[in-house]
Amino acid sequence: MPKMKTHKGAKRRFKITATGKVMQQQGVRGNKRRRPKRSQRKYGKDQTMSLTSRRHIEVALPYGLK
Repeated sequence: MPKMKTHKGAKRRFKITATGKVMQQQGVRGNKRRRPKRSQRKYGKDQTMSLTSRRHIEVALPYGLK
């Protein structure tokens, strides 16, 4: 059986924590310098993904969730 390939876009966009949670950064990162300071702080943090979206990430990152 051949190795499964990792989706390169998902590899750059998502992180898996030690407890198994999937973290993602919010979009609009490239445009945040033109926003007010209060909303810039919001876009700098990672957010947890919902459990329903986790299945799609498991397919895209076959070796990242073990």
